[in-house]
Amino acid sequence: MSDASKSGDDLAAVAVAALSEDQARAELARLAALLAQADLDYHQADAPTISDAAYDALKQRNAAIEARFPALKRADSASDRVGAAPLEAFGKVVHAVPMLSLGNIFDGEGLTDFIASIRRYLTWPEGEALVFTAEPKIDGLSLSLRYEDRKLVQAATRGDGAEGEDVTQNARTIADIPNELPKDAPDLIEIRGEVYMSHADFAALNARQQGLIDKGSKSAKLFANPRNAAAGSLRQLDSAITAERPLHFFAYGWGAAPDLPGQTQWDVLQAFRGWGFSVNPRTERCADAAALLAHYHQIEEDRAQLGYDIDGMVYKVDRLDLQARLGFRSRTPRWAVAHKFAAEKAYTVLEAIDIQVGRTGSLTPVARLTPVTVGGVVVSNATLHNEDYIRGIGGDGQPIREGRDLRIGDTVIVQRAGDVIPQVVDVDLARRPETAQPYVFPQTCPQCGSHAVREEGEAVRRCTGGLICPAQAVERLKHFVARGAFDIEGLGAKQVEALYADGWIREPADIFRLKERYGPGQMRKLESREGWGKKSAENLFAAIEDRRAIGLDRVIFGLGIRHVGESTARMLARHYGSWAGFAEAMAAAQDFEGESFAALLDIDGVGRVLAEAVVAFFAEPHNQETVGRLIAQLTVQDVAAPQITASAVTGKTVVFTGKLERLSRAEAKAQAEALGAKVSGSVSAKTDLLVAGADAGSKLKKATELGIEVISEEEWIVLAGAG
Repeated sequence: MSDASKSGDDLAAVAVAALSEDQARAELARLAALLAQADLDYHQADAPTISDAAYDALKQRNAAIEARFPALKRADSASDRVGAAPLEAFGKVVHAVPMLSLGNIFDGEGLTDFIASIRRYLTWPEGEALVFTAEPKIDGLSLSLRYEDRKLVQAATRGDGAEGEDVTQNARTIADIPNELPKDAPDLIEIRGEVYMSHADFAALNARQQGLIDKGSKSAKLFANPRNAAAGSLRQLDSAITAERPLHFFAYGWGAAPDLPGQTQWDVLQAFRGWGFSVNPRTERCADAAALLAHYHQIEEDRAQLGYDIDGMVYKVDRLDLQARLGFRSRTPRWAVAHKFAAEKAYTVLEAIDIQVGRTGSLTPVARLTPVTVGGVVVSNATLHNEDYIRGIGGDGQPIREGRDLRIGDTVIVQRAGDVIPQVVDVDLARRPETAQPYVFPQTCPQCGSHAVREEGEAVRRCTGGLICPAQAVERLKHFVARGAFDIEGLGAKQVEALYADGWIREPADIFRLKERYGPGQMRKLESREGWGKKSAENLFAAIEDRRAIGLDRVIFGLGIRHVGESTARMLARHYGSWAGFAEAMAAAQDFEGESFAALLDIDGVGRVLAEAVVAFFAEPHNQETVGRLIAQLTVQDVAAPQITASAVTGKTVVFTGKLERLSRAEAKAQAEALGAKVSGSVSAKTDLLVAGADAGSKLKKATELGIEVISEEEWIVLAGAG
């Protein structure tokens, strides 16, 4: 299979239940890349290329595949990621309590499963009620407000969940945000909510922007939707511009809060309202699933009249002591979920089909459409995945549109769900023109003319040109300089394309050898190019020099190794600590039966597919040479050891077995991980502690034989400090 960004293109239309294990692995790789790019577009650029419904459909498919194939869950899964890294133009704020995202459900069955999972986790009696709050999910920009001595001292965006952007001065200009809290508020509290713009204010803002454009303004621009307008307005370097924008804020939660003003979610929200914050008036308390669904459908019916954008409802367990017990998964709370609204569809005309070549040579057809508005966004392009999809055949060889191939001139149905760009999901044969002809998929690469082959068992056709194909070489370099990788200021996609076309760069090391290769006159050569000047040339070379010293995680991610996203790169960097340690381990791990490969697999979150992909990358001689030339130009910074609060089980491997009476298995595992332990599902010589519940069997026997310490559930509760 190909890299994560393209390998599952032929599988997008295949039902999750019909996927084989290999197909599921490829589809998870594709989804990881698509969702990562969508997060960057939405959270950093404030210019999403995908609607909320489309993004949700991607995450829903990802979660369904992970549920069916849990062993295939990737280290860079979107299930474990929040937002995107903060922009460097703003000061950075480390959140005292991470700003996590929410899991999603899409129907009544999902709601039933959500409530059932909470009851199981808490071992909550079926006859005893569980109360929830239900509030509209605002489509805006998340913001955390820190108050010390009841005064606003800091405002930060979500960022990547761990670190956000400092927008304090801008937040002070929003009327809905108090600069000082009343005397009954605690000395320290972080109040979290959503910045948004109303429909009326959005229309008025765009009217003013259009007036400026008509008068010849070069800087004025129209906003695509209220969410983009709100995000762009809050993230202004000049707070005076923010002050001119009609922004609003709904408070819905909190971060660091040693002394909360209530014992329930509902009571805390009422306190927020009393302190001067706006709390959504459509928030309600609901005693069961039926009440939650009734409120959901009422809000869905009223959605167009609310005056601001929402994309669903948020349900939260009302009691705070139960929220504390339920805790969090890696990136989402167990006690809350978002119930999203459905995707939208529209009809338009298929005007042409273009072929795009990916950085691994995959040929992807893209529909060029008569522009049409779908879900509030104007759509003119849509993915067609592969040649089988055009013919109406799915990845399993079965028809997905019986007798409905796609032809130029067809009227097609477009849906903004399931991909970064919308999908063509069907064709209206009644409107097919007589001139429409079946589309013939190219047999050669449109970029380099090399033969394009389709391997047995795959629907994707690939260019055989390899490194001579400009599409592949350029895409590799674009990835290298991307934000999550080397992030070289002034060297974006367009600059990479131009420098590659003129032969200035061919591989990553060339970027750092520009002056060396071209001599003192290189600066003058660059500043004389179209679109460049003396200052921009100086800035580029300064940015290149600045990136010679760079973190290990950025280097690993920048190499473009298949299946290795940003979070995976960070995980590997933390584990190996240094480039030398990482490179030596990968060289030794080429023996799949050896200790180094086994140690790689032992890293929490690393599966066999990922491990083999990383090792295979470093086993390739060409990659070794290319990486060697790059590393010679760099000072790769080691990763500092994380600070962990010491506990009796910190650094130890713990195994739970048998039936636990007071704790659910998930709750016990969460406790252990919170204390710095690694939880394993099997007993081995590396196991430090076995917690044995009732009816413990073979694991207890093996632990006894190996002389491993064994304790009871009650002893574990005391050890964990949860008694």
